[in-house]
Order: sequence, then structure tokens, then C-alpha cells
Amino acid sequence: MSKIIRSTGIGEFFNMMGSAINAAAALETGRRPNARDLRRLGIDPMRFNNVR
Repeated sequence: MSKIIRSTGIGEFFNMMGSAINAAAALETGRRPNARDLRRLGIDPMRFNNVR
């Protein structure tokens, strides 16, 4: 595995973890998570509005 592929994979992992943390923090404080974070986690932001 080349360094470029490895560093990209690690970077994507940390980006996804950051999005998960941001979304969880938003939900705990009663706010709606950022659409970018939801998309990164594989959640459709428009359908997220319908979740109760």
C-alpha cells in the first residue's frame, strides 16, 4: 500500500469520526446536525428531518 493511499484512508477515517462526533453533539444539545456531516455518515439530510 502506498503512502498516499494509506494517508487518504486515515484522513477519511478521522473525517468520518469528526462528523459522528459533531452529529452526536448537535443531537445532545437539541440541534439539527449539519447536512455535510449527515451525508458523510451516509444519512440523507432530507430524510433525517422525518426521524422522530
